[in-house]
Parts: sequence; structure tokens; C-alpha cells
Amino acid sequence: MDPVSNAALSSWAINPLTSAVLALTAVLYLRGWLRGRELIRTPRDGPRLASFLGGLFLIFLATESPLDTFDSLFLSAHMTQHLILMMLAPPLILFGYPTLPLLRGLPKRFVKEGLGPFLTWPLLKAVTGVLVSPLFAWLAFAFSTIFWHLPFFYELALRSAAWHGVEHASFFWTGILFWWPVIQPTPAKAKWPLWSKIPYLLFADIVNTALSAFFVFSGRLLYPSYGVVRASSFSALDDQIVAGLIMWVPGSLVYLLPAFAFAVQLLSGNRPGSTLQTVRVQRRPRPAPRASHWKKTPALRRAAQYLMLLLAATVMADGCFGQQVAPLNLAGMLPWIHWRALSVLALLAVGNLFCMVCPFTLVRDFGRKVLPAKAPWPRFLRNKWLPIALFVLYLWLYEAFNLWESPFLTASIIFGYFLAAFFTDGKYSGASFCKYVCPIGQFHFVSSFISPREVRVRNAATCQSCRTFDCIKGNEKARGCELDLFQPKKSSNLDCTFCLDCIKACPHDNVGVLPVIPMKTMLADPYRSSLGRLSKRTDWAALVLVFVFGALANAAGMTEPVMMWEHSWHARLGPDGMPLIVGVFTLAFVVLIPVLLIALCWLLNLLVIGEKRRTSDQARRLVFTLAPLGFSMWAAHLLYHFATAWAIVWPVTGAQLLLLDAGLLTTLYTGWKIARQVSGKLRSAIELTAPWAAVAIAGYCAFVWVLFQPMQMRGMMQ
Repeated sequence: MDPVSNAALSSWAINPLTSAVLALTAVLYLRGWLRGRELIRTPRDGPRLASFLGGLFLIFLATESPLDTFDSLFLSAHMTQHLILMMLAPPLILFGYPTLPLLRGLPKRFVKEGLGPFLTWPLLKAVTGVLVSPLFAWLAFAFSTIFWHLPFFYELALRSAAWHGVEHASFFWTGILFWWPVIQPTPAKAKWPLWSKIPYLLFADIVNTALSAFFVFSGRLLYPSYGVVRASSFSALDDQIVAGLIMWVPGSLVYLLPAFAFAVQLLSGNRPGSTLQTVRVQRRPRPAPRASHWKKTPALRRAAQYLMLLLAATVMADGCFGQQVAPLNLAGMLPWIHWRALSVLALLAVGNLFCMVCPFTLVRDFGRKVLPAKAPWPRFLRNKWLPIALFVLYLWLYEAFNLWESPFLTASIIFGYFLAAFFTDGKYSGASFCKYVCPIGQFHFVSSFISPREVRVRNAATCQSCRTFDCIKGNEKARGCELDLFQPKKSSNLDCTFCLDCIKACPHDNVGVLPVIPMKTMLADPYRSSLGRLSKRTDWAALVLVFVFGALANAAGMTEPVMMWEHSWHARLGPDGMPLIVGVFTLAFVVLIPVLLIALCWLLNLLVIGEKRRTSDQARRLVFTLAPLGFSMWAAHLLYHFATAWAIVWPVTGAQLLLLDAGLLTTLYTGWKIARQVSGKLRSAIELTAPWAAVAIAGYCAFVWVLFQPMQMRGMMQ
């Protein structure tokens, strides 16, 4: 170790005043804690004591240990200090519920005669109420975070010990204010609903992520002082990148994990008062909402399909005969910017609404009347391998031939789609095109995992007593489900086109578009109508992988570093080499890399499970847990282009990060729940989940890198 680092490690900058204050606070809390135990004992007493003392120890570690010496030598050390003072020590102290123990720890006479008049002062209550209100606390915390990281004020704190102390005090006390509405230590009463804590934490994460990304991707030294004195060969710019990553990854987890916990608590109903509400509902049951209003939807659906067909015809006409400048042509704007983004928003808000109003449905219905439509779909193609190949082909064509820049090619693809739908369903019976061919449909099927609604039965007992089976066979009102999805055995939105024919056909009014918890269906592996068990469907698992890694490849292909790499090879291979280069890139990132990563996860899981068949089943289920992350990638990418078309960039950049955060947390949570089902032991569950979590986190980091790269789409730079 070099002499400078050795000297720093051996130097403890003990400040007698700070150490005395921390020690006195610990003694007062412990004294009050013991007095409280004499009155009443609860199982939470021990954890609260440990939490409070742990918070004080972290403050001591941040301000008195060698970490305080390193902060003038390494930005990464200084960021670690800030992380402790802002995000770790304050919540630990508040989890100790410090108000009553600290008051009990003081002399009773002093509390009664000295502090009593002030504690009951109305003005003091009003001021403290404002200070710990969510709005003020969030603004104070965000302001303190940004203000002290501005170069001028940061350098001021480095040069002056007094200002350095003010900086650290500002971080800590605004941290206390920020975490107070989240933890709400007694005797505080919650004035805001539980759900408000989720955006409260997520918006704080946006500030943290934006600041961290600025450190990582700025490409220049922000604080010159770190470039003057170096304690090692570690460059100042590399140190700045490490500091940004420290602030980014652990800092984001501090915000995202409680936000995710609150979301799970809301969805599961495990919150104060939920038991009482349940009892009331049981005593005074309300009649279940009926599906009658959905009965009228098929007629509206047909009208929407005609409207979409007219719009598609207009796009094709403009693409063939209009100006061949993408921003001035409907074929250059509607399919690639507006339609894709609106489809994503529909999936987030309701479900697979695009398939519901798909214009290709009208053409394939016409094909059935013109052509025989009697042949069964070939058995060897009754899987997802054909649409997977078409999906990969689309990803290659999109980049190799710049489809978004060619209205004529876009119009040609739409026309080819109509022909494929016409001839496929004109020859084969059933909805073969939707189920076994259409790559757009497969995209929406996988995406619908995150949708908040699902076509499903209301009451299973009603279906058990039904003898008509009209939901799948059809009747004079509707034709039933063409995709062979028998509602009592249906689980999830997979292969469901939201045609709603089953709703109209059900004689008992027992099928509806009902609310569900996104991804909850993945926590079990039942036999699913027309699908079987997902743990046995390698083709579906492969489709999810292409969906996830295709999102990353599609976005990365538009970034400046990837485009420069492609053009460098283009210069070597000649003018006709670009399709080959893009093909290699697409196959590598969409096929080869996913296969290698999943094979590695499978091998690591095999060491835990010890049986190849069970390991394969487990691997297929865990592949499905990557779907939320993949959807968040597609949504972040497509919504960005949608926003830039309306000249709204920065608000959507924050939304992109929120989508990615939510997708990653959902993936990690779902994978963990499945691993716990497979293995009852905590250690084995961690070993099973770890490789898949590493893949998800790596994909998340890669896509965040993509977001902060220059991205070009018809001259729009990110």
C-alpha cells in the first residue's frame, strides 16, 4: 500500500464534540428505552434499539473514521459519506422511533418544566408539521442534494472545514425530514395515504439517478481539486465514475426497495384497517359487477377495426405515393412513433387493445369467406418458433434497411402483412395467423403480463355447473374463442386477443375483463388451456428472451457508439456490407448472448437442484420473470420517440427511469417468489435466484447506458 493511503487508513479524525454528542444521544436513548421497557414490552423493542444505535454508529463511521480523511482524496469516498448521511443513517435512526425514548432518557423534571411548555406550544407544532410534510421534506432533500453537488459549493466545502460540516449537517437533517413521512415514527400520524409514498420515493430516485448519471457520463472532471492531489494511480475521472455508480446503484435501491414493498402491501391488502374492511364486506356483501356493459363491446370493436383498416389504407397510400421523407409521411410517423407508443400505453392501462381492434382481423375474416379455410394448421408449426424467427427477422430488417426512414418499405411491409393474414386464415381453420404467425401479436401477448386487466371468469363455481361450454364453442350470439382458450382453464393473457367473443357468448354473464395483479399469474404453474404448463414450453421461454434482448438490441442499434462501430466495419467490407454487419449484431445480442447467459444460469441452478429435468422446468419459469424488465425497456424506448415528436423530452426521461426501475423490481420480486416455491430453504433460494438477478441487473444497467447515449432517429438527438 502506498504511504498516502496507509497514512489515511491509520488516521481517525476524532472530533471530541461530535463523538461526545453521539455518545450522549446513545446514552439518553438507551436510558429512555430501559424506562419504556419497565412500562410495556413488545417484540419490536430490540430491533428498534439496534436500529437507532446502528444509525448513530454510521454517523460516527462517516464523520470520524478514515473515510472522512479519504473524502478529500477520492470522490468515491466522499460519495460514500453522502450516501451514509443521507440515505442510511436517517432511516435507521427513525426506525428506532426516537421521540419517546429520548424524552424518557432526559431528567423528568427537565422534560416537565423545561421542555413541556415548548412541546405544547402551538407554533412549534405548526412549524414541525410543515417541516415533516411530504412536500416540504422532499423539496428540502432534493435541494440539499443538488445544491451541495454543484461544483462551486462542492469545492467550497472541500476547502473549508466549517462549510464541510455545514454540508454534512444539511445532508443528515434533510435526510431526517425526507424519511420522516416514509417511516412515520410514533407519535406521528399519517396524513397522506399509503400509495403516496410510492411516487414520493420514485421521484427522489429520479433526482438521484440523474445526478449519478451526470457523474458517470459527463466525460469530464467536475471537481478539479481531485485532479490535483491523487493518492494512487487511480485516475480522477475513473474515481468520478465509481462515485457516480456508488450513488446510483446502492442509492437507487434505498429508494426502490421500500417503494416496491409499499406497492406489494397495497396490492396484497396487508395494511392497517384491511381486516376490519374485510369483515364489513362479508357482513354487507355487494352484488358483483356484471359484464353487461362488455356485451356491447364487440360491436364497438368491429367499428374500431374498420377505422383502423381505413387508417392503414391511408398510411399505405401515403407511403407509396406521398413524399418519401419520413417526417412528412404518414408511413414514416404513425407506425414507427405513434402506433407503437400508444400500444404500449394501452398495455399499461388496460391490456392487449391493439389485437382487439386489429385491422388484419377483417382481412383474414374475408379470406375465410373467399377461400376454403378448412385445413388444420400443420402440427409441427403449432408453437412459437415461426413467430420468433419473424420477430428476429424484423429486428434485423429494421436496422439493416432503416425501415423508419423509408415510407415505401413501411407501406410494403403493411401490405405484406395483409396478404399473410388473408392467405393464412383463408386456408387454415381457427385463428392460425394470430396464434402461430403474427410477430406483433406475440409481442403483445408477452407484454400483457404487466397489464392490469385480464379476460377471465368471475366465479369458478358457475363454470363448473355449466354444460353448454359456449365460451369456447360459440352460439348464435358469438362464435366463441378461436384460439381454443377455455375460460375455466385459462390463466394469464397469453394468446388472448381480447376479441371478447367469450364474454358475449357466455350464457351466465360470468366472463369479463377483470382487474388482476400484474405478473401474479407467473407465481404459479398451473395447466393453462391451449398452452399447457409454461415450465414445459421452451418455445414460449425463447419468445420471452427474444422479447427482452430484442428491446436492448433495438435501442442500442440507434446509439452513436454502436452506429460508429457498424460504420467502421462498413468502411472495411464495402457498400453492401451493412446488412451483414447488422445481421451479426442482431444474432449476437438477440440469440447468442441470451442463449449463453441462460445456459450459464441453468448450470448454476443445476448445482443447487441436482436434477436436469427440474432445473430445466425452473429455468423456463424464471425466464418468464424477465418479461417485466423487457417491457420496461420497450416502453422506455418507444415513449421517448413519442415524446420527442411532441418536443417533450426531459419529463419522459424521468418516466423512462421509473419504468426501468419498476420493471427490474418486478422481475427480481417474481424470480425470488418462484425460487422460494422451488426451495423452502433461504440459502438455496438465494443461490437459485442470484444468477437470474445478475442477468436482470446487467440488462438494466446496459439499457440505462443506452438511454444516456446520443440516439438518432430522423435527426432527433437524445
